[in-house]
Amino acid sequence: MAVFVREVMTPGVVSVRPDASLVEAAQLMRAQDIGDVLVAGDHALIGVLTDRDIALRGVRQGVHAGSVGAVGLWPPVAVVGGPAVGGGGGGRVLGAHAVRRLPVVVEGRAVGMVSLGDLAISENPDSALAEISRATPDGRGGVARA
Repeated sequence: MAVFVREVMTPGVVSVRPDASLVEAAQLMRAQDIGDVLVAGDHALIGVLTDRDIALRGVRQGVHAGSVGAVGLWPPVAVVGGPAVGGGGGGRVLGAHAVRRLPVVVEGRAVGMVSLGDLAISENPDSALAEISRATPDGRGGVARA
């Protein structure tokens, strides 16, 4: 039986408006313990802003006090909640666009995020990536320590 992207995604999304400051977005990421936020305006998904975007594009370009719209990824790459995980539905999209996380869209609304780790856990729970993905930030979880 096929497993669908919406079944392995992390439900719920955190979003900011494109005119929010990078500082606001970074503080929201820290408070939510996440590495990205969706950028949305007028009920439409505009882009995805990652902590890496803030560090590499925002700070490097000297716009660390600027707005999210100055560094976000446009247009967003998203996966519709239907593709099966097996056979590469979401994984194929991640690989084709060289991204680690994607918004999952159902009926035009972002309803969750799917990551390489989510797909690894679903497709091959014994893989190294799945083990790393299950680990908690404090180092506990499925990772064996030597």
